[in-house]
Amino acid sequence: MADNNLTTAPTPEAEPTTVAQATVVKPTNDVVTVDPGKGVRRPGDRVFEFLSTASATLITVMIAAIALFLLWRAVPALNVNEGGVVGFFTYGERWNTSDTDAMQFGIPTMFASTVLISVLALLIAMPIALGIAIFLSNYAPARAVKPLGFLVDMLAAVPSIVYGLWGWQVLGPKLSGFYTWLESWAGGFFLFKVYDNSPSFETGRNIFTGGIVLAVMILPIIAATAREVFVQTPPGQIESALALGATRWEVIRMTVLPFGTSGYIAGSMLGLGRALGETMALYMVVSPLIDFRFTLFDGGTTFATAIALAAAEFGNEMRAGAYIAAGLMLFLLTFLVNAIARSIVNKK
Repeated sequence: MADNNLTTAPTPEAEPTTVAQATVVKPTNDVVTVDPGKGVRRPGDRVFEFLSTASATLITVMIAAIALFLLWRAVPALNVNEGGVVGFFTYGERWNTSDTDAMQFGIPTMFASTVLISVLALLIAMPIALGIAIFLSNYAPARAVKPLGFLVDMLAAVPSIVYGLWGWQVLGPKLSGFYTWLESWAGGFFLFKVYDNSPSFETGRNIFTGGIVLAVMILPIIAATAREVFVQTPPGQIESALALGATRWEVIRMTVLPFGTSGYIAGSMLGLGRALGETMALYMVVSPLIDFRFTLFDGGTTFATAIALAAAEFGNEMRAGAYIAAGLMLFLLTFLVNAIARSIVNKK
């Protein structure tokens, strides 16, 4: 009788599975490596990383080289300055660089004129730029956003010498009546006081006109930066405010402005950095004056215009060093303003 027991061959035990290193199958012969935490790295990625790192390093080296050059050329002049470095920060009279062994120069009046004109330009430009940014990001029709934004950005493409000609030949004389009216009732206030050697209102070559011209020049920087931040407001926040019955202005006030405040301030600081170093426009619009009397109806000399006016003295290394020292202070001031703007953006 046949055996009914079925005999089966033993089955091999299943081997434990292990997680093998990731492999990438490519139709090409490129060498591909897998870096945990960084993904796939191809030869092109390594080349791009090297070029990016080299570019960033090059920019850093260039900035450091500029600072070292300014310091190297400024130190010899500061050593022969009357009062040394302290005198450089306290001497506010007319510069005397005829005797290169005992020069007299300082930056208090230049610093004050530069800051006053730049702050005035910032105070004029900031509210206008904010209104432009809010309009383009929330109120303007979709078809009009790009054309209007392009027109605002075009202000940044106008050469500064064109702004200078406009301020000198058109804006200044046109504001003479306004200046006369303002001085008639506010002349007792120190900001609107007129002195015997102040520029004539007929020409309008004063700090007030310079501040207005600078405001127009930095307006596109602030407006563009603020607009780019405002349009990134999370849609969920806007929709939630609208669902609760908020008006358009309430939506802007409660969601858009709080979200974009840091970007708006950062753009303003970038505009301030642009204003601090402006040369040609102020050279043509603001009458040069050594004294600083804290009035908007006076002339003034900024760091940049003082250096431009003294270009004829650059044939002598020691005299040039005095103005290079002023340029070093302008470099540090601009660098500080831009660093503040960057820190505000990074915090947000």
